[in-house]
Amino acid sequence: MPKLSAPLTDLQPRNAKPKDKPYKLSDGGGLYLLVNPDGAKYWRMSYRFLGKEKLLAFGKYPEVTLAEARQKRLDAKKLINAEIDPSAEKKERRRAAEERASNTFEKIAREWHANRLPTWRESTARDTLRRLEIDIFPAIGSRAIDAITHQEMIATLRKIESRGAHEIAHRIKATCARIFSYANQLGIQNRNPAADLKDVLKPVKAGHFAAIQADDLPVFLNAMDRNDQRLYMPTRIAMRLMLLIFLRTSELIETPWSEIDLEKGEWIVPWHRMKRGKLTVNPDMTDHHVCLSRQALVLLRELHQLTGGSMYLFPNQRDHEKPMSNGAILMALRRMGYQNKMTGHGFRALAMSTIKEHLGYRHEVVDRQLAHAQKDKVAAAYDRATFLEERKKMMQDWADYIDRLASGEPVMVRSLRLA
Repeated sequence: MPKLSAPLTDLQPRNAKPKDKPYKLSDGGGLYLLVNPDGAKYWRMSYRFLGKEKLLAFGKYPEVTLAEARQKRLDAKKLINAEIDPSAEKKERRRAAEERASNTFEKIAREWHANRLPTWRESTARDTLRRLEIDIFPAIGSRAIDAITHQEMIATLRKIESRGAHEIAHRIKATCARIFSYANQLGIQNRNPAADLKDVLKPVKAGHFAAIQADDLPVFLNAMDRNDQRLYMPTRIAMRLMLLIFLRTSELIETPWSEIDLEKGEWIVPWHRMKRGKLTVNPDMTDHHVCLSRQALVLLRELHQLTGGSMYLFPNQRDHEKPMSNGAILMALRRMGYQNKMTGHGFRALAMSTIKEHLGYRHEVVDRQLAHAQKDKVAAAYDRATFLEERKKMMQDWADYIDRLASGEPVMVRSLRLA
C-alpha cells in the first residue's frame, strides 16, 4: 500500500525554508510543493496517464495559494477520470489563447481588406484602409476581435462623431460590422458589436450635393475666365469640361488620351471605367458616348497641347504616371469662393435641371447622357438606338446656351485664354 501523506497546513508552505537541494512538501493525491535552494516555491502534481508518469505545473507560491493548488488538483483529477490528459488539455488551452490573442481586430481587418481588393476601385480601397488606420486601429486594433465590447465600439464611434464627422462615423460603423462578420465566417466567433448599434449614433440628414443654379452661371463663368486665383490651366479646362460634358469627376480625371479621337471628335468611355460597369453583380457593359460639342472639342485640343505627352488628360503634377487628384476640382472651387456652394457632382445636377427646364429636353435623354442606370435591358437598348443623335444635338445646344449666358453674344466657340 502506498504511503499516505498528511495534508499540508497553511503554515507549512509559508514557513518552508530552502535547503542545499530541492525538496518536496506533499499534500497528497500527487500534489506537492517544490522548494528550491534559492527559496522559490512551486506547486507540482505528478500523475499517471495511459501508463506514463507525467507532471503538471500549477504555478508559484504564494501567488497560487494552497487552496487554489488543491482546486487545480481536483480539476486535473476530473479530466483524468474523463480519460483526458491534463497536460495535453493545458497545452491546447494555451494554444487557443495564443491564437485568440493573435486574432486582433487590425489583423482581421487587413485580411478582410486584402480579400475585398479585387472588387473595389483603387480609391475605395485606399480610403477604406486609411479611415481604419486613422480612427479604428489606434483605439481597438490591438484588441482580440472576439473580446471587443459594445461599450468599446460605441466609445470609438462617438469619438469620431464628436468632431462633427457624423457621416464618417456611420460609414465606419458599417465597415466594422462587415469585418466582425468576416471573422465569424472564418470561425472566429464574436458578438459583432458594430452590427447592433442602430440608434447610438446621431442620424445623418440626407442631402444633395451642393450645386449652383442656372442664374448663377454668368458669375461663375466670369470667375473662371478672370482666374483671380491663378489656377493651373489644366484645372480650369477640367472644370469647364465638367460643365460641358458632366462626366463624374473620377471618370473625367482618369481618362487616358487613348479614349479620345481628336480628328473624328469622338470620345467613348469603355464600360469598365464607368460607375455601373464596376459593379460586381450585373455590371452595365455599355460603353458611354460622351457626345462632344464644338466648344468641348476646342478645349480638348487646347489641353492636348499641354498634356498630350502624358498618358492622362489630367496628369498628377507630382507624378505624371498617375491622374490628377480626385480633390483637385473641389480645391479649385474652394479657392474660387464656392465652398459648400458647388461640387464636382454639382455640375451634373446643374446640367440635369437646366437642360430640362430651359432647353426643353426630355428627362430620359438627359438621364442617358448622365450614364444613369437603366431600369431594364430593353429600355437600355432602346436608349442607345434612339437617343444618341438627340444627345449629340442636346450637348451642342447646352454648350451654346452656356456661351449665351456668359456673354450675351451670338453663339461662338470660346477658348480659354492661356494664363
